[in-house]
Amino acid sequence: MPAPTVYRTQLKGLERIHEGKVRDVYAIDAATLLIVTSDRLSAFDVVLPDPIPDKGLVLNGISNFWFERTRSLVPNHLTGRDPLALARDDAERALLAGRSVVVRRLKALPIEAVVRGYLIGSGWKDYQVDGRLCGSTLPPGLRQAEKLPQPIFTPAYKATAGAHDENIDFAACTALVGAQLAGQVRDAALALYGFAVEHARRRGIIIADTKFEFGVDEAGALILIDEVVTPDSSRFWPADTYQVGTSPPSFDKQYVRDYLETLNWDKKAPGPKLPQQVIARTSEKYREALARLTGPAA
Repeated sequence: MPAPTVYRTQLKGLERIHEGKVRDVYAIDAATLLIVTSDRLSAFDVVLPDPIPDKGLVLNGISNFWFERTRSLVPNHLTGRDPLALARDDAERALLAGRSVVVRRLKALPIEAVVRGYLIGSGWKDYQVDGRLCGSTLPPGLRQAEKLPQPIFTPAYKATAGAHDENIDFAACTALVGAQLAGQVRDAALALYGFAVEHARRRGIIIADTKFEFGVDEAGALILIDEVVTPDSSRFWPADTYQVGTSPPSFDKQYVRDYLETLNWDKKAPGPKLPQQVIARTSEKYREALARLTGPAA
């Protein structure tokens, strides 16, 4: 039986305490939460009305893959508890299967730990203005999508709902979380990115950039949370078609963004409906990313 397509959840007996762009969060007890990854898709910070089949399964599967393999680099929020044990009936078990995790309650940091290995997106736009990227001066003459001399930690301040995240420099990051914690976040993010890049390279994928989120426990220890190196939090490029000077095709929602750019839409809610072929092609891109990353090396 195919997995159900899930746009919004409403579980019996659990309080939903947060509905994000993609994830629904439920309170279990004072120490743990249930996170359910839906098939919602956001573009330009607007949640679109059409779900993408299997998207939540892909995001959850890829995140769990990385969580398992990076425990030696930084601890993460997974508890190991079976989320299906929380289901009240068969319908809830089918909904939760493959798209949910039970996690620790932690204090989330107000920053996104962005690591860039290639010059693309907002980083490319900033570089064109003054040759800098979030406070870091880059060599002159770099081209769009060019590999940077070394990966750069470029944090962002997490905006409130409906607003855009704000790129900040390391000094601003330090002001927000303190020098010691900022250094730990930077070092952990760079180590995680380096590990993921090497793994993906063997599977024909370039990870151009990615963003991590961290929290701290009651003792102040740094913990990796949210999602890890997924098509929603990263740019994945096929290595065999990568070419400097152009914006490479991606294994992510860039396919949807490209379609939306052809519309007369002001990029404000409500978002436009998507044609069936765009939905199907986007779902295919997500599933391909999962297969490539978690399957055997080519």
